[in-house]
Amino acid sequence: MQYSNKEIIDIKKLFDRHNPVYSKAELKAPLSLGNGQFCFTSDFTGLQTFFNSYDYFPICTFSEWGWHSYPDAKGNYEDLKLTPFDTYGREVGYPQMETAQEELYNSLRQNPHKFNLGVLGFDIPEEEMANCKSISQSLNLFEAKMDSSFSLWGESVRNESYVHSNEDTICFKLSSVLFKEGKLKLCLNFHYGSHKKNGSDFSMEMKKAHKSLPIEQDNKEIIDIYRVMDGEKYTVQVIMDRDVKYNFDGEHCFTFTSSSETFYMAFRFSPNDTFTEGSTARLFYENGRSITKGFWQHYWNKGGVIDLGESTVSEAKELERRIVLSQYLMAIQNRGHLPPAETALTCNSWYGKFHLEMHYWHSAHFPLWSRGEELEKSLKWYKKVLGEAKKLAASQGYEGARWMKMCGPGGDNSPSRIAVLLVWQQPHPILLAELCYRQNKNPDFLREYRELVLESAEFMKSFLHWDGKRYVLGPPVIPAQERFDPKTVINPAYEVEYFRWGLRQANVWLKRLGEKEREDFEEKAAKLATVSVNEGVYIAHENCPNTFTEKPFNTDHPSMLAMLGLLPGQGIDHKTMNATLDRVLKDWDLASSWGWDFPMLAMCAARLGRREDAVRFLLMDNAKNTYLPNGHNAQADKVDLPLYLPGNGGILLAAAMMAGGWDGNDLEAPGFPESYKVKYEKVLKYI
Repeated sequence: MQYSNKEIIDIKKLFDRHNPVYSKAELKAPLSLGNGQFCFTSDFTGLQTFFNSYDYFPICTFSEWGWHSYPDAKGNYEDLKLTPFDTYGREVGYPQMETAQEELYNSLRQNPHKFNLGVLGFDIPEEEMANCKSISQSLNLFEAKMDSSFSLWGESVRNESYVHSNEDTICFKLSSVLFKEGKLKLCLNFHYGSHKKNGSDFSMEMKKAHKSLPIEQDNKEIIDIYRVMDGEKYTVQVIMDRDVKYNFDGEHCFTFTSSSETFYMAFRFSPNDTFTEGSTARLFYENGRSITKGFWQHYWNKGGVIDLGESTVSEAKELERRIVLSQYLMAIQNRGHLPPAETALTCNSWYGKFHLEMHYWHSAHFPLWSRGEELEKSLKWYKKVLGEAKKLAASQGYEGARWMKMCGPGGDNSPSRIAVLLVWQQPHPILLAELCYRQNKNPDFLREYRELVLESAEFMKSFLHWDGKRYVLGPPVIPAQERFDPKTVINPAYEVEYFRWGLRQANVWLKRLGEKEREDFEEKAAKLATVSVNEGVYIAHENCPNTFTEKPFNTDHPSMLAMLGLLPGQGIDHKTMNATLDRVLKDWDLASSWGWDFPMLAMCAARLGRREDAVRFLLMDNAKNTYLPNGHNAQADKVDLPLYLPGNGGILLAAAMMAGGWDGNDLEAPGFPESYKVKYEKVLKYI
């Protein structure tokens, strides 16, 4: 039997039953604290003591504002040599190949990049990690608070920590007789910024390339450390207990000692040198703790929640765990003012740049969980870089705004063999804006995002070509399934339907504003090619009849399924899509798929009424559908991608749709099997 929001859910109790509890060093699943724009990942000490041992899954301090470029970064996007593609008799160039321009090509990809703001840890030698016993670490998800303890040299060490909800600050309460005896110290180390996974360059030759300058304040309990690294400047303010002393090695290491067994410290990171007034470390800790605890209590209680705890199905507990931990992870590092990187603020993936085709999978869930304001923060970024997107479109002879695939905060497009030829990110701003509007129903929001919606649609209209009978999409284009020669791709299934939906949705936006709908948008949508069917199933694109029978065409993302699931599937035949889903299960190499593919399968199955399958896909036994003890979606053992937040965002999106339903479906929890008992609150319908 299923329930909607008629029952009151104890959210704290729900979260508490999934608090991660560790009794050993989880080198591939460390725990993190954050406030949505700042993230601190730690080892079992609650600090970053054994930074070097966590080489697979880095333990870093990242912020949304922490970007760096190498001083020898050269050139601009406009300096790149372009690869010409014939586009229906017109030559269009794309910065696709690095041959003969390797230095410029790689410089534009690597810069700017996110960097590690600093490493905080105990002064315990790396080789002593094996001697740390009685490890106990727990993360309180509801309060965003961590408790870490272990024993060393016969004594216990305890660390209580949290990240301040209102500022980029990590706070600690530290306890051990080893401090009082002078046997244990706290260290803050700074490294040079790097585009690599851990955002840090340890090399000796880079020591002189950055500066750490401490300045004591009058009360001697606060020091400001000014950091200068090439063109980047930031400050770390350290608030210490009165009996804490510090030592600076003259380069980049600060050590802190205490004559007390228990003491408090706070480390405040800022892109400038202006801080609100400080106080004693203990008062700062306690006041900040109260503020932070109140923030998270309010945050969890005001938004959506799904409770599967009374289900007797054995798999329900694991599904609930994935949902709860994904909510936490998205809350602590995906609520910023920029679209997130695929590893968000945990570490660098693709140099810390964000991929706009992934913004949907990262953030579309927020409005469905009644937290649309969190998506609106990063949605505003599109307005800031609209000029860059229009400039990109115009440089290729198109109208409107062409959204980049991989870029940094300034909208700086990155050259790529694949990324520059993708277009499935193009309708995303329209869909993301639509989801936000459906929650807030604010006429001012319609006016605010009118230009963004119309310029996105303008490019889609301009990108289509009339072949004498119909409008077609591509070539050249690379679809979401990145397995094709862009010169051969015509009418990729998902992109065709997404463009059709986006053009029509732009007219819906105009109609809501009381404006005349655009006839050219509707004409292009109506006369856009229908998606191709072969042997009773939808195929990747018109020139790929062997989609399911030949590698690499049956690998990567089975994105034709997104036409019914991610999209409402207007005009999509359910019988054909049922057969397509079956064919994917039979012939697709799902081991080559990615974390968000499984929620995509679930969304498709839900719309088809295949409830058992919808849950099965979310829990499918697959190396890239694995959810670690810390809740992160792992991508097998990809060394360059130890976590994958689009998978976490995807499961939140699918679960919300399966519980709250979608337009035209008024059943209770229509995506969950009858064997589940589903309680949910403040979960909204999907499109």
